[in-house]
Amino acid sequence: MGSANKIPGISGGIIALALNFYEDLVESIKNIQIKNIFKFKNPFLNVNSSLLIYISIGIIISYFSTSKVLDLLLLKYEVYVWSVFFGLVIGTILHLINKTFKWNKSTYTFLIIGISIGIFISFLEPLRENDNLFFVFICGIISVCGMIIPGLSGSFLLIILGNYVLLLVDSVNILYDSIIALLTRDIDFVYEQKNIRGLKIISIFTLGSISGLIIFSKLMSILLKKYYYKIQSLILGFIIGSLGVLWPWKTKDPLNLEITRHIPKLNSEFVLSIIYIIIGIFIVMYLSRYDKE
Repeated sequence: MGSANKIPGISGGIIALALNFYEDLVESIKNIQIKNIFKFKNPFLNVNSSLLIYISIGIIISYFSTSKVLDLLLLKYEVYVWSVFFGLVIGTILHLINKTFKWNKSTYTFLIIGISIGIFISFLEPLRENDNLFFVFICGIISVCGMIIPGLSGSFLLIILGNYVLLLVDSVNILYDSIIALLTRDIDFVYEQKNIRGLKIISIFTLGSISGLIIFSKLMSILLKKYYYKIQSLILGFIIGSLGVLWPWKTKDPLNLEITRHIPKLNSEFVLSIIYIIIGIFIVMYLSRYDKE
């Protein structure tokens, strides 16, 4: 999930859906009682603590390891990596369609709304970078949508907000370098003005992300209980609409992150890409056999 959250176009929520722990995750986050901290009580009484602990550890590790590997793979084998992701999302769509749905006018309407919003977001023009701390906090709240709302990529939303490089590249690198500097007792590095600013930014961003997790998890839990099939249809629509963002054959301007999609040529690369797409679909179909339902 951590690796997925860092890559524009991929939603961590999709990974949770594909691995069949999405609803458990939402419920666990929703049940965290922040107010108990101020009462000196355990805030995790009604929470699946093991699930949250392992996911949190995995996300932290991925930001400094798995995501680094994916960054390298994207540099050398970008089309193939995106092909696997494209296949994973197609597989997730097929998995959701195969689940029990009450298809009627309202669920079809929510499906179309979800598809429309997904497509609309994928064609938005990015804003300019903004390191204002209040805006960074808002970015944290919005970016966490990718974990709670499958189909909405948090990192892609950060590109739209203009702060992807600032928050998920520059600030993360400063945090990593600062940790190494502390371990090697290079205190002067940590106290450099640029690094202090970077640490402030990633701290505020993290605070916003935690706030967003709590807010959206409570909201999604209520909506899933009251309007389960409608929300599932909306989520399915989001995911279908996000396929345009995940299109494997594209070029990106490194300066402004503008993406241009194109039709692939019929060559060996195209054949391999199709194979990787099929592999992605197969992975989700295989994992779906362990669905609790």
